[in-house]
Amino acid sequence: MPYVMRRSRWVSLVVPLIAFALAGCGGGDQGGGQTQAQGKGGPGGSGQRPAAPPVPVAVEPAFHGDIASYYSATATLEAEKEAEVLARVSGIVNSLKCEEGDRVTKGQDLLHVEEAEYRLRLSQTEAALTNQQARYDRLKRMFDQGLASAEEFETAKNDLQSAVADEGIAKLNLGYTKVDAPFAGRITKRLVDAGQNVSPGTALFVISDFDPLLARVHVPSKEFRSLKPDQTVRLKLDSDEDRLTGRIKLVSPVIDPQTGTIKVTVEIPTYPDATRPGDFAEVQIVTESRQNVLLVPRTAVVTEKSEQVVYVAADSLAERRVVELGFQDDENSQILSGVAEGDLVVVKGQRSLKHGQAIKVLPPEGVDAVMATADTDSTGAGGAKRRGRRAGS
Repeated sequence: MPYVMRRSRWVSLVVPLIAFALAGCGGGDQGGGQTQAQGKGGPGGSGQRPAAPPVPVAVEPAFHGDIASYYSATATLEAEKEAEVLARVSGIVNSLKCEEGDRVTKGQDLLHVEEAEYRLRLSQTEAALTNQQARYDRLKRMFDQGLASAEEFETAKNDLQSAVADEGIAKLNLGYTKVDAPFAGRITKRLVDAGQNVSPGTALFVISDFDPLLARVHVPSKEFRSLKPDQTVRLKLDSDEDRLTGRIKLVSPVIDPQTGTIKVTVEIPTYPDATRPGDFAEVQIVTESRQNVLLVPRTAVVTEKSEQVVYVAADSLAERRVVELGFQDDENSQILSGVAEGDLVVVKGQRSLKHGQAIKVLPPEGVDAVMATADTDSTGAGGAKRRGRRAGS
């Protein structure tokens, strides 16, 4: 009996201890889970991601300057003068004195036609002229002495004049065997070869005067009052995007009734050596100018959700500003509202910015290198990591 009593006491003590131990094991699992979750949050178990690093950007201040509005059109560059050089006598081409691409001066020899026949014809006319001159002199003396009639003297006089004309024509034809440049320019086409038989009217060369070049554009008649001779015009070549400066040379006095436009001839006095007639160019004619207005670099303006936006660097943060634009050219944009003079607008790195995002303004000498590295990271390793997450998800 005592043994039984001792055993029941032991059991009554052990059972609570086992229940307590089981409860302790369950609490340990929950605590371990909490510790693991905190470990995912980072050091200290805060559960928050570390702050993103500042975005490197380049900035430039808003400033006051001049800007203009333009009427833009596409035109083909043309030579100021261009002409076909034609043969004026028949014969065999004896020699060529120039080639395509050569620069020539006015009166310079371009081509020679065989001249032997024309020299003989000149000799014939000179002999005939000598005979007619002697006959005229003899009849004039006889007429003065009353030994020749007026009719005979008049006939001798007319024959002499005819002989003089024949000699003159023979000299001209001999001169035409040497073909000269009608004006200074450049040979753009050679249309005959040595040994070729030519006749009057045969095209021999095409010569063009490239100094200056011309561009002809048709401007709407409503812009007529803003156009005047010697007005500055900007051009951008289609071939290599070189920028040229020209001036308005002529403004047509009439409006084309079918198109409602006015023909404007633009003269380009200076241009790179590689520029040629036939090249396309974008022509920008100033229609209105504004002086001393607020400007920002055109690259600073971005379009977001149909709004024109610039980002301003303010206390190391990006501040999004909606702006109203005025005139724009290739380099600058006029700001009517949204930015003040001296505000530092972001000109590189702004397309990935958000309002209030931390930024790091780079010095001018370090902009290109850092921005290139950022572009490489975003399209190189960073891109590979993003692809890896998509593949694993």
